[in-house]
Amino acid sequence: QVLLVESGGGSVQPGGSLKLSCTASGYTFKTDCVSWFRQAPGKEREGVAARYTGNDGNIYYADSVKDRFTISYDNAKNTVYLQMNNLNTEDSAMYYCAADLRRRCGPRWFDDGLIDYWGQGTLVNVSS
Repeated sequence: QVLLVESGGGSVQPGGSLKLSCTASGYTFKTDCVSWFRQAPGKEREGVAARYTGNDGNIYYADSVKDRFTISYDNAKNTVYLQMNNLNTEDSAMYYCAADLRRRCGPRWFDDGLIDYWGQGTLVNVSS
């Protein structure tokens, strides 16, 4: 059983930063597409960023977070991170870690129908 555990959410003022973590238990990331999704109240879930944990580590970002968010992977800690800078109120949402196992991230990385496992979510609130 693969368990994804997120942490790092919280409340921050506009312009602030947060770093989310997603650690897998019961599984070691090797050649998987690990992504972050978010869902704000009353809105559809959307893909934020994705990273392949294999050697070439291809990365995708949603246009709304490019140049502000960075997804990274620490294989020693079996953890994928999402560094979020210059946050604004539109970034407020529940953030979910997701894994598409044994597959590279591709152009449809944001298709949640491809996801094998989801985390429970961590809440990010950006307000003044």
